[in-house]
Amino acid sequence: MTSLRDAALHPSGARCPFLRTVARPRSSKKPTSFPEFILIMSGMLLVLAQTLSAHPQCLDFKPPFKPSWHLEFCTQYELFGCCDQKTDNTIAQRYWDIIDQLETAGHELCEDMLKEIMCQECSPYAAHLYDAEDPYTPVRELPGLCFTYCSDFHGKCRHVVKYLTENQRLQDTSERDTSTFCSLVDLSDRDYCYPNVLKSPDLNSNLGQVAENRRGCLQVCLTEVANNLRNPVLMLHSGDGTHRMFIAEQVGFVWVHLHDGSRLEQPFLDMSGEVITTPWLGDERGFLGMAFHPEYRDNGRFFIYYSIQVNTELEKVRVSEMKVSAHDMNMADPYSERAILEIVEPAANHNGGQLLFGLDGCLYIFTGDGGKAGDPFGKYGNAQNKSALLGKVLRIDVDGSDSSGKQYRIPPDNPFLRDPEARPEVYAYGVRNMWRCSVDRGDPVSRYGRGRIFCGDVGQNRYEEIDIIVKGGNYGWRAKEGFECYDIKLCHNSSMNDTLPIFAYSHHVGKSVTGGYVYRGCESPNLNGLYIFGDFMSGRIMALEEDKSTGTWKERSVCMGETKTCSFPGLINHHHKYIISFAEDEAGELYFLATAYPSTMSPYGTVFKFMDPSRRAPPGKCKQKPLPVKVRGKKFPFVPRELTLLDTNETPTRPPPRKFKLTTKPTVTPSNVTPTTTAAIEATTSAAVKPKWKSLDKKARQINKLKLWKKKKVLNKQPAKAQTKKNTVRQKTKEQSKRTSVMKPVRDKVKQTTNQTAKAVLKSNALKKYNSLKRSTIHMRMVPPKKAAQKPVGQKKNNIKLKESAKQYHSFMNKTKTNLNVKTNRTMQNKLPVKRREVKKAL
Repeated sequence: MTSLRDAALHPSGARCPFLRTVARPRSSKKPTSFPEFILIMSGMLLVLAQTLSAHPQCLDFKPPFKPSWHLEFCTQYELFGCCDQKTDNTIAQRYWDIIDQLETAGHELCEDMLKEIMCQECSPYAAHLYDAEDPYTPVRELPGLCFTYCSDFHGKCRHVVKYLTENQRLQDTSERDTSTFCSLVDLSDRDYCYPNVLKSPDLNSNLGQVAENRRGCLQVCLTEVANNLRNPVLMLHSGDGTHRMFIAEQVGFVWVHLHDGSRLEQPFLDMSGEVITTPWLGDERGFLGMAFHPEYRDNGRFFIYYSIQVNTELEKVRVSEMKVSAHDMNMADPYSERAILEIVEPAANHNGGQLLFGLDGCLYIFTGDGGKAGDPFGKYGNAQNKSALLGKVLRIDVDGSDSSGKQYRIPPDNPFLRDPEARPEVYAYGVRNMWRCSVDRGDPVSRYGRGRIFCGDVGQNRYEEIDIIVKGGNYGWRAKEGFECYDIKLCHNSSMNDTLPIFAYSHHVGKSVTGGYVYRGCESPNLNGLYIFGDFMSGRIMALEEDKSTGTWKERSVCMGETKTCSFPGLINHHHKYIISFAEDEAGELYFLATAYPSTMSPYGTVFKFMDPSRRAPPGKCKQKPLPVKVRGKKFPFVPRELTLLDTNETPTRPPPRKFKLTTKPTVTPSNVTPTTTAAIEATTSAAVKPKWKSLDKKARQINKLKLWKKKKVLNKQPAKAQTKKNTVRQKTKEQSKRTSVMKPVRDKVKQTTNQTAKAVLKSNALKKYNSLKRSTIHMRMVPPKKAAQKPVGQKKNNIKLKESAKQYHSFMNKTKTNLNVKTNRTMQNKLPVKRREVKKAL
């Protein structure tokens, strides 16, 4: 029974890996000891727990989704499932085709059960119902049915099976007893068979929400996007519609990665000769920041932030403007650099390095406090000193210059513009070392949160914090670290009026925060609104969720999905420990950059992309149409290195028969009804000789379906033209009818001569084709037994079918009384379309 079941449900003969494990024969070794028994029972309970865990998955090995439009047929899955409107319409068409067949044959229609079974392709657990959890398990012909439901179906609707599948064993078994058939279509996991899958609270309570483990940690999966990078400190897009990504290494190289994943041979920018950095672990100097002008597509301007050394002693950070090459859109002009700001760095650490443009069009520059520990510079430190540019958020207008010779202007609404003790560039202060900031795009629909700037500020030795930047805000350093006091005297100064962080965590969790982004992408709707960030030292990924009613933020732990949760092609559930930066592409999808060894010379940097395994966007919603990129040099295709749970290019062994074409309806033979017109004769003859889909091979079916599709498409698109053409033909017929009486004697004589000649040619050519087919049949009968077994000969005989010139062919057959019955198999079916064309030419 097991072998029969596997062969019937899985034509390839393979079984589910889990079932293979369970079905192993028991060993004849000594009895199991009590500790071993406990261990085995624990393992079995773990397996059961994993089996019961919710893991929605579709037949294309992707998460379910919420359809964009209302489903007309499988309405029970219009809120969440695996079908969009197009697939829903396809299933509905198949359903009504089957209903037509049942009506013609006089069978019970079984509308409700038939619809329920066919709509299981739309179930969020379709992959479980069809044994398609992974690409290595063959897909079932019928969904898994629970025994009680199956018994009811078999008792009332077993005659429907032949219309749902072409599998002969399933059809034969459906004619036997109920237990045999239901054991064949049953699932080993009773929770996932239909309709139990709809009743399990564990499977349906949080359906469509982000998966959580037992500790409440949000499970996400990853895809590998780029690798072989040396401490990748940032990745950003240019906003010009090309969807290119620019990845900067700490040593000073910026590489272009195209939308297809390939990398260009030549770097976009090479600042390695100017940037100061070392291969020491944790060296914070180097190429640190980059930002494209909001009008980059038109003006080609961008800005960079990097460490330099002057006269081998003095170290600075420099902010410069550069332009793209006039001859190559993928290379910067190396001679276009124009320094707009330089700041002396008293120490090698705390160099800041973030550049970004706000929605106001101004450039924001984030600097560190100058280094060392505890901001020991001056009475209050650099961060609290508004006359210093270190430990600040600076805001400038780079679209002009002022009278003093500066390469930028001061925005007129900067908060300390009229404070004589403050630099006019200062927008916010009290910053220790903000590492990675981002601008919130806002909710895709309501635009809520648009323009907010989030930053991660690295702490001293106790707390790390996340801040939202506001104009004139004081973020507390060095008086405070997170929510706690660091400098007692400054902390209790009532005039400080500091802006508290939205979140802080202790060094038990991590020791160096890496700021992230608020997810506003399209592909993972569940993540919308979550601020996702990480920690460089611990490698931990975290998220914050906002309570809009109170304005507070709640932590949501993020962890890599379990093996079962991330069992989709191309996904991984691990990453490198040292999280250097986060990134956002032009479509709003979220990434992060990490390395296994934090040295500027170590090529272990990798870019990972987030993916929610619980829910995806509807098919087609997130498609991008990037503008073309003119590439002058070579491209290196992306070659992933990380070990995925499933292979990227795996496809189902054989998908379920979604487009299964039914046989034609029974037709009345010409012997019972005498046609009265030529059109009736041709229609009856073509219907009588129309081949069944079962008798054709796969290639022939595809050709016929394509012809039928094209025919329907033309008829649907041009009804008006067809009607006009028809009316024109009628008019011409009326005009020519007057000439008929005059030309009739001559035409009849010519027609008689032509018919005699055509019949002679038809007879000669048909006899030649008959002899050719006969020789082919004799040759097939002489095939050795082994080859014949590979290509079995059919039991029934089919007449040679001539779709074209059916009237002449039958006239000839009636005169010659020749029966051209031959035995056919798959090989002859492949030859028949060619022979039809040859006979057509002869006629």
